[in-house]
Amino acid sequence: MKEIIAAYNEAIFDANRDRALKIIREAVDNGVAPEDIVFKVVVPALEVMMKGVSETRNVSLAQHFLAAQIAAEVTEDMVARFRKAPAVAGSVVIGTSQGDFHGLGKKIISGCLKALMIEVIDLGLNVPPERFVDEAVAHGAQVIAISSMMVHTALGENGCLKVRQILKQRGLEDKIKVIVGGAPYRHDPNLYKVVRADAWAEDAITAGKVIAGLIKGVRK
Repeated sequence: MKEIIAAYNEAIFDANRDRALKIIREAVDNGVAPEDIVFKVVVPALEVMMKGVSETRNVSLAQHFLAAQIAAEVTEDMVARFRKAPAVAGSVVIGTSQGDFHGLGKKIISGCLKALMIEVIDLGLNVPPERFVDEAVAHGAQVIAISSMMVHTALGENGCLKVRQILKQRGLEDKIKVIVGGAPYRHDPNLYKVVRADAWAEDAITAGKVIAGLIKGVRK
């Protein structure tokens, strides 16, 4: 297993999708359980990449983006092979706030969430606040995740503040939690309180853990 982990990590560090997928296919063909592929290879690799982005600075955002996309692709394939269908940890509706067209961070987070067995309903870019809530209700999602890369879209009247207002009007604040993320929140870690979100996350790995905690809180 150590050799597989090392080879897979090297492949995603080199942004070599084909080699990464080949390593996974060969591992499964040689008898490695699909569950081990996800939880011992893919998820730990994402954590290594995230540390490379935030701590050692030896991993670019583009590398991490590809790693997340590979993780999502591998996870979807492996889940179909699990001996027992895994229980979905929960569901998240994700998108960028209205007026914001920067989707890279959202895509990275989506890949990480899928690897954590969290269902992702990706609404794309420039999402109106009403749609966030409507889609969350329609899909039975416990969390709405709103990405904003600009201060004016984070604080805007059609951003998280409006989503919170709609949730309150519909009596959904105990059933659906809101998490935010993006550059403005990294510059001001208390900004999430200003926009009345329940939480914020600095990076994709942190987002996965925070979202899992929010889901658990709703499901109690």
